[in-house]
Amino acid sequence: MSAARTGRAAWLLQIALFAALAAGAWWLAGTAAEEMRARGIRSGFDFFAQPAGFWISEGVFEFDPAESYLKAFAAGLANTLRVALPAIAAALLLGTLVGIGRLARNPLLRGLCTAYVETLRNIPLLLQLFTWYYLLTAMLPPAAEAIELLPHVFLGSGGLALPWVADGGLSLPQRGGFAITGGAHLSPEYLALFIGLTGYTAAYIAESVRGGLQSVSAGQRQAAAALGLTPRQTLRLVTLPQALPMLVPPLANQSLNLLKNSSLAVAIGYPELVSIANTTLNQTGRAVECIAVVLAVYLLLCAVGIAIAHALESRLRHWERA
Repeated sequence: MSAARTGRAAWLLQIALFAALAAGAWWLAGTAAEEMRARGIRSGFDFFAQPAGFWISEGVFEFDPAESYLKAFAAGLANTLRVALPAIAAALLLGTLVGIGRLARNPLLRGLCTAYVETLRNIPLLLQLFTWYYLLTAMLPPAAEAIELLPHVFLGSGGLALPWVADGGLSLPQRGGFAITGGAHLSPEYLALFIGLTGYTAAYIAESVRGGLQSVSAGQRQAAAALGLTPRQTLRLVTLPQALPMLVPPLANQSLNLLKNSSLAVAIGYPELVSIANTTLNQTGRAVECIAVVLAVYLLLCAVGIAIAHALESRLRHWERA
């Protein structure tokens, strides 16, 4: 069979498989709708236009209870990305440094990095989130005694206060008797989730980085040493560039895992997408619809992440061959 006919047969098989899956999903949706009608359960997405009737404690934009459920879901999605994207960047940086440290010649540094990886990978993420939330809320002082980490940067049981640009000027946090005013505030829930997701994911990223660096042949490092390159120059100019194309898939996978793990925020009260969906479900009774929205959003986010990873990997492979 020619290559063209083989490729055509593969495409037809994929189309048939997709059609079968679509038909199965359509049948399940129809069956579920009929069963819900028979039981007198309302269904549909018309509730999106109704007032939500609840507050969202923090977020990218302010939310009023009179606004719709649709905007509440949008606020929840924005809060998910608000914590997930910075945590992904921080986890990639920390995980890369720890992964390099796992291969360091210094035994103390190597041992500390190994201990970090083995400890955080073997403690459930939910337990880590609870621990960080307890430390931030119960062990830190109140606003009147908040720790001043840097000038106008305060950390206390109410969260982290930072200087921020507001209304065209720089707003500086000021310590008050009952609260810290001015600047931008990151809640304990946000901080606990950010720290927990970053530390947990970085441990897995470190192992991927270590494996990727070790996959580069020893001859490359020996050739670099023969040219007089220092270990740091060898890492920066030889080992890491060759390992990057192999690192993209596992690092992308861990980044997507972090995004999905952010749904655990509901356990510590951070108002992200799953938390908003849970509140909406309890108020409207539209369980199927709320769960379907959450599933669709996460599928879409993961699809976008996979597309970006594939494009980056293709670019790196092309650069490697050039």
